[in-house]
Amino acid sequence: MEYRDVIAKRRSVRRFNTKLVVSDSDIDALLEAAITAPSAGNIQPWRFFVVRSVEARERLAGALGQRWAAAAPVVIVVAVDPRPSSARYGDRGEYLYCIQDTAAAVEHILLTAVDRGLASCWIGAFDDRAVAAAIGAVAPVTPVAVLPVGHPAESGGRPARRPLNEITTWL
Repeated sequence: MEYRDVIAKRRSVRRFNTKLVVSDSDIDALLEAAITAPSAGNIQPWRFFVVRSVEARERLAGALGQRWAAAAPVVIVVAVDPRPSSARYGDRGEYLYCIQDTAAAVEHILLTAVDRGLASCWIGAFDDRAVAAAIGAVAPVTPVAVLPVGHPAESGGRPARRPLNEITTWL
């Protein structure tokens, strides 16, 4: 698929075809794409938790307060260990750079999913401690994004976007 098409087809999907599995090679491709993301000082502070078992997905969905996420055959939790970024860049590394780094990794996962005929939804509204407990992440490793991944059971239209002239300043 052409890159421009991948970007145009990316959607937030919350309903998955539960009859279709996500292969190990698909998951590997998503994670390989994630680790090619840029990171400040090439520190790569991201950590990935791949949640496949029904029990673990149910536990995670309960911690999220979003039961629909358990229907995805796999959920990837993207977390961050802020220590190396903080050690190199101080507060800015700890509170900004490492979050930007994980966000770039998340976007690589989302776009690669589309390219492989999969879909996902970036979940960012959750209780960090509850999700960390559900996946066994030990502080200071902190969940940043939760990505249910599967084959889409829905095909939505393109969501409205604000026009560039509303959000762009040319200097």
